[in-house]
Amino acid sequence: MTAVTTAFEKAAAEGRAALVGYLPAGFPSVDGAIQAAVAMAGSGADVLEIGLPYSDPLMDGPVIQEATHRALAAGTRVSDVLRTVEAVSGTGVATLVMTYWNPVDHYGVASFARDLASAGGAGLITPDLPPEEAGDWLAAADAHGLDRVFLVAPSSSGERIARITAVCRGFVYAASLMGTTGARDVVGTAAAGLVSRVRELTSLPVAVGLGVRDGGQAAEVAGFADGVIVGSAFVQRLLAAPDATAGLAGVTGCYPPAACPSLSCPARRPVPGISGRCPSGAMRSAWCSASWSRSAWPTGVTCGPAGRAGPSSRWPSGPSRPG
Repeated sequence: MTAVTTAFEKAAAEGRAALVGYLPAGFPSVDGAIQAAVAMAGSGADVLEIGLPYSDPLMDGPVIQEATHRALAAGTRVSDVLRTVEAVSGTGVATLVMTYWNPVDHYGVASFARDLASAGGAGLITPDLPPEEAGDWLAAADAHGLDRVFLVAPSSSGERIARITAVCRGFVYAASLMGTTGARDVVGTAAAGLVSRVRELTSLPVAVGLGVRDGGQAAEVAGFADGVIVGSAFVQRLLAAPDATAGLAGVTGCYPPAACPSLSCPARRPVPGISGRCPSGAMRSAWCSASWSRSAWPTGVTCGPAGRAGPSSRWPSGPSRPG
């Protein structure tokens, strides 16, 4: 049983969907990305994806493209990605690398698998690698005990889904819609049906990504999937943050007391952090919808309705699954 499988099974045993969080390596800096990812690991994420910045990110929308562009412009290298993986996996949270295939191929498939395993990585998510061309990666993953996560889409036929899930290990990544990453106003209407079709062909957990914007959408996805993948919404909080402290607060919900100008806002109340693991003395302000809260803490906050602590009082440690 792999670390990723264990994380999904633990979440299922607790009656909830797993939270799979994504952050790119090298943004806002190499050390800053490590701090943010480690903070997310300590604040309730079940699995973390570390993005390997790439110059031609075909699957990514403008938010992640901007973050990875800045990471590349700052000189982020594969060695920085592996250092990030090592730091995050050291927290005990299963850590995958999300990467397009060209950087791995250029590095050397066997060498990448070896070095990823040495850093404590759990495996790869490879959005642009078809199973028919994955022979070298499948062999390297087997040699080093790594998970290999492939994607299925609403357009995938039953035959295609069967072929993809046959080579997956860890979980199956179900794209909620046809398009690029990025927060949407609604969850893709084909997502639930896709999860159902995948489950007919595999016993692996199925996690849904692309377009999850807030706790309400996460709860919706958690009602039919084994995992909820959130990327752009977290990255946007780093992009919008005026400084490192606000960035960490934006992706974890944990705010040092000094960062809170007052306790007058009903959305700011001294409750435990995400999954009850805020640092001692810290406060939690919920992972709020952009419609009623600014992510650029602590420079200013527009409070939500009185008593409203966020889209879901349990998000993002994992919303309860109905029934």
